[in-house]
Amino acid sequence: DWTRPGFRAVAIHRFGVWRMGVRPKPLRVPFSLLYRLMFRRCRNGYGIELPYSVVLGRRVVIEHQGGIVIHGNSVIGDDCIIRQNCTLGIRRMDAPADAPILGSGVDVGAGAVILGAVRIGDRAAIGANAVVLADIPAGAVAVGIPAKIISTREIR
Repeated sequence: DWTRPGFRAVAIHRFGVWRMGVRPKPLRVPFSLLYRLMFRRCRNGYGIELPYSVVLGRRVVIEHQGGIVIHGNSVIGDDCIIRQNCTLGIRRMDAPADAPILGSGVDVGAGAVILGAVRIGDRAAIGANAVVLADIPAGAVAVGIPAKIISTREIR
């Protein structure tokens, strides 16, 4: 549904990625100004911060608006779901480029925090309000602070 803030945030992200390919650079200027305006409106109005530098897979769903912050170096695989109040960010100030990598089909629960250069495997699920500080294997379900794996399921 194009009226949902999550859809709009992803659309603005994709526009930001597209405009970086406009050549020559002087032709990119009006698109960059438009992108900045839309990005700020999305960040300030919807509470979804999704910079164009994020590597975003296909069919990613941002389920609800509010409090979503995604580091610019993050990688989000195909078919992921991200819910409200989630953070994908750095863990330490001395490693500002370390950002999470989410595999395909990852389900991130409301309020989850994924910090540092961690990898979340394909089809893993991160529970609501979990704090992930270490890698999570494919098919695992992780919950708690800090997140612990409570079950695994077979990947098909």
